[in-house]
Amino acid sequence: MIEHDTVLRWLGVSPPLDLIRRKVLPEIMKPVLVLVILFSPAIMWSQTQVTDQSNPLEYAQQSPTSQSNPAPAPPTDSSTVPLPDQAPAPQNKKEDSQAQQSTRMFWLVPNFAAVNANTQLPPLSTREKFVLAAHDSVLDYSSFTWAGILAAQAMALNSDPELGHGIAGYGRYYWRTFTDGVSGTFFTEAIVPAITHEDPRYYTMGQGGFFRRTSYAISRAFVTKTDSGGTSFNFSEVVGNGLEASLSNAYYPPQERGLSQTALNFGTQMESAVLNHIFQEFWPDIRKKILRQK
Repeated sequence: MIEHDTVLRWLGVSPPLDLIRRKVLPEIMKPVLVLVILFSPAIMWSQTQVTDQSNPLEYAQQSPTSQSNPAPAPPTDSSTVPLPDQAPAPQNKKEDSQAQQSTRMFWLVPNFAAVNANTQLPPLSTREKFVLAAHDSVLDYSSFTWAGILAAQAMALNSDPELGHGIAGYGRYYWRTFTDGVSGTFFTEAIVPAITHEDPRYYTMGQGGFFRRTSYAISRAFVTKTDSGGTSFNFSEVVGNGLEASLSNAYYPPQERGLSQTALNFGTQMESAVLNHIFQEFWPDIRKKILRQK
């Protein structure tokens, strides 16, 4: 018997939307199995922190606030989110002239881990690190839109030919890209930092020339602050990205697995981390000088 969608194609009619959904949705739903098994317990656990707080994003950096006005404003793309118990830093004209970090870059890229220049914060607890990773990967719309952009780019470049093209191919690219982002974020911002007692946040330099700040941003992929206030080799970034590259062997096609491909994926993740730090470093300047935001 000739299938219904085949007849429609003979007649020059596109298959009904429900047929497309039956083909695409199974591909999009696959990451549920991976994400639920690996990360949903951690996400649920991290969210329990916000039940007794006035602001669910108080784990993040941001500019010091006065104790006389403890109620933070609702988080937006251009808002800053203070930490509880954060000591107010002295205000001066130099600090006032600097633009601030925001929770997203270009409204599309998650930026919850960025800390304003000249800001010192208390260490994050293990739970707060998981909260940070959750907001940077699954709890904000920017994680989904950014994954969609990266998936479209990968498909346009035919990065994984085995995944195909069209709507179904994009669905395959999307859920794998999204899973990469979630696993990488939890490894680098929560799981490994909790073990190594490192601070996964990016502390903006904000001063000096272009090359000095760029060198600093690049170095943050390999050097980081510790919970005790010192500095150390950035095991969170390096080991976390290695774990993410290894995990990707579980859900990419056989042609995209193996030691050499894992090493290539690891290099790509480290490159992305470096580029992200560079954008984080200069994002306040872009907001102030180009976008005219404070």
